[in-house]
Formats: sequence, C-alpha cells, structure tokens
Amino acid sequence: MSFLSPTLRLENLSTQPTMTQDHVPEDQRYNKQNIVAQWCVPINGKMYRIELEHGTTSGRRMIWVNGREVLRRDWMFKLVGEDTFHIDQTRCIIRVDPAPGFKYEYSLYIDGKSHDQYTEDMTRQYRLWLYTDDAAAEAPQEYRIMLKLDTLSLYVNDELRTEESVFVHGGTDTKFLLQDTEFVLQARSSGNKHDGIVHTLLANGVPVPEAKIQEIMQEPVSILQSSN
Repeated sequence: MSFLSPTLRLENLSTQPTMTQDHVPEDQRYNKQNIVAQWCVPINGKMYRIELEHGTTSGRRMIWVNGREVLRRDWMFKLVGEDTFHIDQTRCIIRVDPAPGFKYEYSLYIDGKSHDQYTEDMTRQYRLWLYTDDAAAEAPQEYRIMLKLDTLSLYVNDELRTEESVFVHGGTDTKFLLQDTEFVLQARSSGNKHDGIVHTLLANGVPVPEAKIQEIMQEPVSILQSSN
C-alpha cells in the first residue's frame, strides 16, 4: 500500500529536466553576456548573425540566429560535440572542441565548409556595398547592398529587389530609389577575361566604395540588427 499521491508515484514522475527556460520569454532568454562565439554569414543574399551560448556549469547550449533562438539543449553532460541547425535550408554545424587550459574552441561549418573557406567562396560569389544616408529625415539610414553574381539577384538590407536593367553603351544600368537616394548599379565589361564584368554602385551620382565581405563576416557591424 502506498501513502503517496497518485501524481507522486515513481511511474508518474517526469523523466525530463525541470530546470529549463521554457517559461521565460525568448527576448528575456537572450543575453549578450552569455555569448561565447559569434559569426556573421551571408546565405542566399541575406546576412545572418550566428551566436553560441555554451554554459559549462549549467550544461546549457543555445544557438541564436539574428537574436532568435534556433536550438537549445539543457543539462548537457557532454560539453563538447556538434550541433546541427538550418538557415534558409542551408545546413550549419557548430563544433565545440576541448582546448588547453580547460577551455573550448568553437567552429562553424556552413554547407559542409569551414567558416574561413565559406568566406572565401562568398567573396567570389557576391559584391557588397555599405552606404549611410546622413540626410535622412529622422536618423541616418544604413543600407547593405549585395549582388549575387551568378543570378544577378540584388538584395538591400536582406530584401530581394526586382529592378529592371537597361542596356547602355558598354553594359547595363540598374536604377532603384531608396528614400531620397537614387542608386545606379553599373555593369561594364573590363575588357579582359580575367576580370570579366566590373560592377560599380553610384549613390546620387557618387561612387560607393565596395566593402570587403571578409571583414563584414568576421566583425559584426551596426547594420546587423536582430529580427523582431
């Protein structure tokens, strides 16, 4: 005869950990101070900020993409290993490996490639420009303009634009308006097979310097805002 309440009998007790963060709203779970590794990655024309939380005492491992939780594991007794997740149907893996001095190394793989290798590939596949409109009415407006070379897809702050190109002498011009700024994306032949087509971006007739995609991927910039 058992004096326990039916809900307290051994066969009725949950085998799942009770100390989780399910009851905490997502925006409150996100804490910059808990992030141990961070990467910036362009995938299908959009820029993503990937962050890892690795609690060595709590056993909790969390992955955030643009401030949104995509993976969480509580009470992980094994502090090293791999976690797989997907961004826009692209397979990503974060590896946690032991390092000397009771520390850890964190590595990101995208589509089967290391972050460094993926960065080199993206440099060949994309062109990138950063432009700040200081004359915006309320506050300076930042634009990240990316051109995917194989499809000529044009993205502005992660949004795909459908602009028509017109043929001009020596190439094409693609015009689009953002607020009060007129942009023209010029495509011109370089005259040699090695360089191929040269792309130049003009803002109100002034050339915009091309940004280095490697630096953007390594060092997050202010334009990488968390998605709401």
